[in-house]
Amino acid sequence: MDRMLVVVFDNESKAYEGKKALQQLADEGSIGLYAYTVLAKQADGTATIKQGDTAGPLGTLLGTSFGSLIGMLGGPAGMLVGAAAGMGAGATMDFANLGIGQDFLDDVSKELKPTKVALVAEVEEDWVTPVDSRMDAIGGKVFRRALAEVTNKLHEENVAAMKADVAQMKAEHAEAKADQKAKLQEKINQLDARIQTQLQKIKERTEAAQAQAKAKADVLKARATAARAKAS
Repeated sequence: MDRMLVVVFDNESKAYEGKKALQQLADEGSIGLYAYTVLAKQADGTATIKQGDTAGPLGTLLGTSFGSLIGMLGGPAGMLVGAAAGMGAGATMDFANLGIGQDFLDDVSKELKPTKVALVAEVEEDWVTPVDSRMDAIGGKVFRRALAEVTNKLHEENVAAMKADVAQMKAEHAEAKADQKAKLQEKINQLDARIQTQLQKIKERTEAAQAQAKAKADVLKARATAARAKAS
């Protein structure tokens, strides 16, 4: 399952231990590691990005989840990293659509107090025990949330509703007097344009989801190949 992890540590050295443990788990095949960042919260409440890896081809595709999370947790400094990871102006909305709710952000923010350090990562894991046991041993507190698949349900419902309105207006148009037909036709045209906009959004989201899935598969494949080469 594709998950977002935030592991909060008391200091930077512990966070680097956590990062190393996460990479070891990935090398062992216990998890798939797509991207990570070490984020330190300063005494004045600002955040500093200490280290990160956006896993090559996932740099832009992770912008709707990983980059957005860094931006939200890290404030202005995090926003810069989020932008570098492909987080555009609409990333916050995409982030919400991916199923990471405000409750998750609130829980992490309460723990990530000034002087603490977070290891933020997007991973593929079948079991929580490998990560939890390693992070517990280091002294990290783990927060995780499964990333929901991007769905088009809301857009599809909007399209269906607008099509119903168009059908109703066309029926009225057929019975309307001459002086009313022009106004009804204008409303029909406006709704038709909105329907096309929604359909385009559905198409773009579907294509983006397919591209992200392929990029993630490529990253895991490349890392598995590198691990085998290192072992031989």
